[in-house]
Amino acid sequence: MGASESDWKVFRKLREPALERYCERVLDEVDRISSDASRSHHERYLEVFQLLGDRNEMLARAFDDPRRSQMLRQLAAMHALHLLEANDLARFDPEIQERIAAMAELFST
Repeated sequence: MGASESDWKVFRKLREPALERYCERVLDEVDRISSDASRSHHERYLEVFQLLGDRNEMLARAFDDPRRSQMLRQLAAMHALHLLEANDLARFDPEIQERIAAMAELFST
């Protein structure tokens, strides 16, 4: 099943705020790590480097190359990352909502 025009429009509107939420969350993690004075600068640097690598993979899964053919997979990734609110999902057709929920379980395992 391809994305309807209305679902595609909703996706495009939700994508940017979800990306901002994700980036804010990651930057908060970086702040927490980098301000931990109980650890050396090098330890903090290494942890931030590892964190950004891990988080960049998640970001790519959820946001890179947005196309209709990738919409469900990206929505499921966003949902698994808790970047979408219930009222966001409610804007999609019921069948799309069910598929997103089922696919999100795969991303969270």
